Amino acid sequence: MAYKKSPLLVFLFFLTFTIAQFSTKSKNYQKFNGFFNFYYDKDNDKLYLEVDNLNKEFLYVYSLSSGIGSNDIGLDRGQLGNEQVVYFKKAGNKLLLVQPNLKYRAITDNALERKSVEQAFAKSILFGFKIEEEKNGTYIIDISDFLIQDTHGVTDRLQRAQQGSYSLDKSKSAFDLDRTKGFPNNTEFDVVLTFKGEAKGKEIRSVTPNADLVTVSQHHSFIKLPDPNYKSRKFDTRSGSYPFSYYDYSTPVQEATLKQFITRHRLEKKDPKAKISEAVEPIIYYLDNGTPEPVRSALLEGGKWWNQAFEAIGYKDAFQLKMLPDDVDPLDARYNVIQWVHRSTRGWSYGSSITDPRTGEIIKGHVSLGSLRIRQDFLIAQALMKQPFKDRDDNYQPMLELALARIRQLSAHEIGHTLGFAHNYIASTNNRASVMDYPHPQFSIKRGEIDFSNAYAQGIGDWDKVTVAYSYADFPADKNEEKELNTILENAYDNNLRYITDQDARPAGVANASAHLWDNGTDITKELEDVLKIRELAIKNFSIDNIKTGESYTALEDVFVPIYFFHRYQTEAASKIIGGLDFNYKLKGDKQEVVKIVDVKTQKRALTTVLNTLNAEIIAIPEEKLGLFPPRAFGYSRTRESFKGYTGIAFDAIAAPETAADMTLEFLLHPERASRLIEQKSLDDKNLGLIELIDALLSNTIYKSHKNSYLTEVQNAINYRVIYYLMNLARNEKVHGQVNAIANYKLNELKLKLLPKNDIFSFEVVKRINEFQEHPENFKLIPVATIPDGSPIGMDCFD
Repeated sequence: MAYKKSPLLVFLFFLTFTIAQFSTKSKNYQKFNGFFNFYYDKDNDKLYLEVDNLNKEFLYVYSLSSGIGSNDIGLDRGQLGNEQVVYFKKAGNKLLLVQPNLKYRAITDNALERKSVEQAFAKSILFGFKIEEEKNGTYIIDISDFLIQDTHGVTDRLQRAQQGSYSLDKSKSAFDLDRTKGFPNNTEFDVVLTFKGEAKGKEIRSVTPNADLVTVSQHHSFIKLPDPNYKSRKFDTRSGSYPFSYYDYSTPVQEATLKQFITRHRLEKKDPKAKISEAVEPIIYYLDNGTPEPVRSALLEGGKWWNQAFEAIGYKDAFQLKMLPDDVDPLDARYNVIQWVHRSTRGWSYGSSITDPRTGEIIKGHVSLGSLRIRQDFLIAQALMKQPFKDRDDNYQPMLELALARIRQLSAHEIGHTLGFAHNYIASTNNRASVMDYPHPQFSIKRGEIDFSNAYAQGIGDWDKVTVAYSYADFPADKNEEKELNTILENAYDNNLRYITDQDARPAGVANASAHLWDNGTDITKELEDVLKIRELAIKNFSIDNIKTGESYTALEDVFVPIYFFHRYQTEAASKIIGGLDFNYKLKGDKQEVVKIVDVKTQKRALTTVLNTLNAEIIAIPEEKLGLFPPRAFGYSRTRESFKGYTGIAFDAIAAPETAADMTLEFLLHPERASRLIEQKSLDDKNLGLIELIDALLSNTIYKSHKNSYLTEVQNAINYRVIYYLMNLARNEKVHGQVNAIANYKLNELKLKLLPKNDIFSFEVVKRINEFQEHPENFKLIPVATIPDGSPIGMDCFD
């Protein structure tokens, strides 16, 4: 008679055999103790995790420990991924890694109410692990496949950047045990990942030895969540702090379900009653020990500025900056780090953080500083200085000092993001009140020379002290915190400290007339006038002595770039005054003004000054300087930071002003600005209208004549751009119909005025207008030679 095996007995035998097999083999594995204990099987390159606490939440973070080195692709060393609260849950013979949905909650003691919200919204199961062993409530799972996967989205990023289609090659991927470690409150894993594919883009080819095989390193952190003693602080849109938010469905009907708090580090006084006290645990940042001098000292000095703001709220040495110990991994979750990041081209710096998704508490601040940024600041100084290398080639110290002054500011700026603070782009209108603005170097002319002494501010700004006070100040138990916080912001407004951030400063068509990137001065129009004077003097002074002996004249051309486009950011700022609004993030009951149209006198003055940037007499490169720019030498190809043109290797003196003019026109005739001018004129006929703007534009460009043939051709190139931008308004579907009508009328008026003229330019303009009017659906805004990269500093951070 045949023996029939019981399925249950088979499973128990298999499980017993598997357990015995792991228990036996694990004696030869390398064991790591820490927040999670784990084992490494070197023979099979596998990692086994010990899970002894099911359903207990912890923080999971992924990041890149080594990157690709291309600013365009954007996969940097030290780049943080998303942080996620997760927990292990048993399901049959598996452990599931579950990410709960923390965006929707029910903050209540009613368990069924909490459950109803939990079940209403999807959660995510990140991975399923087969149980290798279970003993006394402790489970062993193989996490190798979880760790050796493209968690950071490298393949997606390469594909989006049009660099090629890649896939993970596991045969060329492995664990990096030197960076895989266990600590009591965090466990760190590091893996080397190789992606194979067919390279398509020049960026990936420029930074890899074999572009079909791209190897990076990915880091995984399992982190113990902070204790529940952290106290969340209410978000206020006026505060300059980043918001952290979720929806609470247990909220009474009369209140909003959206709950918003600020992100901040935990900070408490040792002696809450003392006017000045040390912190229970100070906020300590560590500078990457791979940072060279003199940059290292400048970063340390600038970063330490923040302690001034903490001292102002009664803390002693609450913010500290030290060097990262040699044996510490920059991605170790226990350390706030300022990392020095190299790329093949100049790129952005940014500050990011790991926060507790439950509360918004910042657990780790992580700053990434692009190492080539200081070279751009050095180049700006080299371009603006008068004959710096006339007598000797080692006269670099003044340029270095300017660059280091900017590095100090950059250090403070990016650390500010990781302390929980957003950009404040209106701070430059009030004595450079915040390091969280983007500062253009502030130069002046003294005794006929460009003065560099006030290029960048020193120390923390008055607005920065406000944001630190709002986020980190302690209040006595008998005080109402909400009222105290409101008083901080009300006092700031009384002192003319205002806050406007990215959404109302960054886009080209934004309405706020005072918030800009890279600008200076309370009187924005006057600052543009001053910038144009500085530009004129710098160009006049520019000579072969702006480069060292033995350098190519091609290098001289590249040094000239920041002088020529020196006006670009202040032009943007002044353009935004036209059709601009003055507004605040007002709350009901506060002192701030709601919104008002910028007065017509201010708008017209800004328009007059902006139109100077379309005048060939001002914007053209002087003829006597053109001899400094011969065709580019062998071995000195154009880069993204070089002038572009249409004359091959020869310098194109017409394309440069055409590109500069295009920049102005993009702001001046922006569709949103045009629509606002229609509205503002309708509210008060005295306001500047779109018709007046276009009439002034045409009078200062197409209807303007020059006796000099070179200036005439430069002006003609500018004038073609004027016509194209008018056509763009005439055809644009995202404007009021009145904008289309006015632009079409002015094009027809222009054609009638030019028809009687018997010159080549007028004939061509009429021809192009006719073609546009016959087939407006075929119109495309023809691009010009690309403006060189030139932002003095910063991005979004995140910056």
